[in-house]
Parts: sequence; C-alpha cells; structure tokens
Amino acid sequence: MLLQVCLNGPRSAAEHRGVPVTPRALADAAVAACAAGARDVHLHPKSPAGADSVVAADVAAAVTAVRRAVPGVPVGVTTGAWAEPDPAVRVARVRSWTVLPDHASVNWHEPGADQVAAALLERGVGVEAGVWSGTDAVALFRASPLAPRVLRVLAEVTDTDPGSAPGTARELLTALAGAPARPVLLHGEDGGAWPVLRLAAGLGLATRIGLEDTLVLPDGTPAPGNAALVAAAAALLSGPSGAGAP
Repeated sequence: MLLQVCLNGPRSAAEHRGVPVTPRALADAAVAACAAGARDVHLHPKSPAGADSVVAADVAAAVTAVRRAVPGVPVGVTTGAWAEPDPAVRVARVRSWTVLPDHASVNWHEPGADQVAAALLERGVGVEAGVWSGTDAVALFRASPLAPRVLRVLAEVTDTDPGSAPGTARELLTALAGAPARPVLLHGEDGGAWPVLRLAAGLGLATRIGLEDTLVLPDGTPAPGNAALVAAAAALLSGPSGAGAP
C-alpha cells in the first residue's frame, strides 16, 4: 500500500515551523519522512519569496535537492492554478522545465487541466489526476481523453468535518467508478485527514499524509513535523486490516 508524504503544500513556515520551504529544507524533510515509512514524495516548489511556483528554476532546485537526498524515491510536484493562474502560461512553464519530476498533480476542475496534463505526458512526466470532492472534477475527468493515461487518481476529499469526511470520500469513490480504471490515492485534509486515511487503509488504497494535509497527529496533538505524521500513518496502515474502515 503506497504511502506518500505531502511535505508542504501551499502552507508557509508561519503556519507551522516544520513546513519546509527551501530546497535544503525539503530534502531534509524528505529524508526523515522516507525513514519513517513514506515511499513517494509530493512537494510544492517555492519561489524566493516563499510562494508556490511552477517556474523552471524553482522546480529544478526543489526536485534536484530532494532526488539527491532520497535516491530512488519518486518525486512529484504541484501544477496548481494558484501557482500560475493563466492556463497557457502554466503549460509553457511545464514545457520549460529543465529538471523533470517523476510525476506532477493536475487538478482536473481547474481551467486548462487537459492541456497541462498533455504537456506533462509529452515530456514523460506521470500525471496525478487531482479529483476534488465538491467540484465538477469527476465529470471532467471521466470525459477527458487523457484519463486512461494518468499515473493515478488523487481522490481528494475537501470535506474537513471528521464526522462526514469518510462518507464524502465514499461518494467520491463511487462517482469515480465510472471513470477509466486507474490506481487511486485517497486522502483528506485538516479535520478529515485522519478519518479518510483510516478509510483508505481499510479499503487497501494508496494514501498520503504530511504538513500539506494536516498539522496534527491522530490524537489531535500538534505534529512535530512530516516524519511524525508519516510514522503515525505507517502505524495505522500496518495495524489489523489497515486499522479498519469507519
């Protein structure tokens, strides 16, 4: 069962002092997270000002540092529209990358998703199809001619209520049943992160955890950093029947 670490996301060190921003910090965080059980890395390259970036130099610096630190571990990046709102510019940025990640996430509800995904595939970069609950992403993804070619689907539960997030996750998975069969990585965020991770474990699905998705451990206490989150997730995944589904 794949456990991915999401090292930082759009968060900054102002939200948690353990959020890695610089290439060196990302590399150090990746080493610790992989030692704790992560087998895949998702990160958001940052600009010198600390904002999410898809600029070639920023992507190259982050990917190179992490790849050197954890050789053999797949490294992925974001292509979120918040990093570059103009779809045409986002495509051009991808085509300008000098160092290619192993995979990159594409949020299918965002304008230009098919074009960004096509640019990634043209360059040999795997596509993680981000399909968010509460959006029209499922319908758009099912209609996309690129759906059969993606590396996997990121079933992303945006419901942060710990009580309802697992139900929302099940609804999302049901909706995805009509899409081309691709591996699914199921995860939640904030209050929904741990309940959805437990559901993923019970269903035998790949999942992820890290400071992008939550700042707290399963018991609600603040997480010291990514490695502690990964260690807690790995313990849940290795428990009886994957810790069980809610």
